[in-house]
Amino acid sequence: MKTKELTIIGLGGVGGYFGFKLAQKYASSEAVNISFVARAQTYEIVKEKGLTLLSPEHENPVAHPSQIYKNIEELPETDIFLICVKEYDLENICQQLKTRIKEDTVILPLMNGVDIYERIRKIIPNGIVLPSCVYVASHIKEKGTVEHKGNPGKIVMGKDPKNPQYDAQEIADLLKEAGIDLSYKEDSFPDIWTKYFFIASFGLVTARYNKSIGQVVEETALHERAASIMKEIEAIAKKKEISIPEEIIEKTFQKAASFPYQTPTSLQLDVQSGKENTELELFAGAIIDYGKELGIPVPETKKIYDEIKKGLLR
Repeated sequence: MKTKELTIIGLGGVGGYFGFKLAQKYASSEAVNISFVARAQTYEIVKEKGLTLLSPEHENPVAHPSQIYKNIEELPETDIFLICVKEYDLENICQQLKTRIKEDTVILPLMNGVDIYERIRKIIPNGIVLPSCVYVASHIKEKGTVEHKGNPGKIVMGKDPKNPQYDAQEIADLLKEAGIDLSYKEDSFPDIWTKYFFIASFGLVTARYNKSIGQVVEETALHERAASIMKEIEAIAKKKEISIPEEIIEKTFQKAASFPYQTPTSLQLDVQSGKENTELELFAGAIIDYGKELGIPVPETKKIYDEIKKGLLR
């Protein structure tokens, strides 16, 4: 039986968490080979000491991949790629991967955003791309160390719209065997969009005002701005015939109210700290682009996007 080659690209909060589970599970396996691609200092630390995951789920906090590489071009032939980079690195990674993708190569993007599948397909027309969304409260504590708190991480994975005949059950089983909570569905886009209602609206409003998730739920003016953004997302989702849940806006606010009151969003932290690269384009840019493409007005999203770009952050 041929060994399955699985490569995790990016060892941030998401890639570090899921990559750790896979590397630890398949450390001595002849059936599955786990490789990491990591940059600079992270590469050096993980190569020498292994990847550390601080999590209540694992007693042994260190895992070693079969191999670790600095560059995608160094990789051997790979069957499955898990792309776990920030969205602003996606196009660059896809350009590097393009020549390595065969008809049966699988790409599983563990990233936020409703347009990830389409962006990958613009660069990589062949292979299998499994649309997905991910839920995990993990972050880089220091280079080579990821910290995880809260519930176990979860992946919702769907079939490739371009290759609906492809059954990814074997990949789902491989991930589940590593202790990953994974739900494999015919269509994962309703889950991807449902998550996006929350992360885009709350990300943008918290980033604009430097207020917590609880404050956006509670303060009338901020609540209304978040609701207006959600209405624009809802109009786009309906035009794209995504099966979003009934009363999605009300349910999104209920979800937000379940977070600890002072919880910030990652976009808020990045924007407020003046970080050069943020996920602003992922949250606002995608809504604005879909609005143009589908002829749907998105004035609230455009306004808050412009305010954040201009540095109006209070």
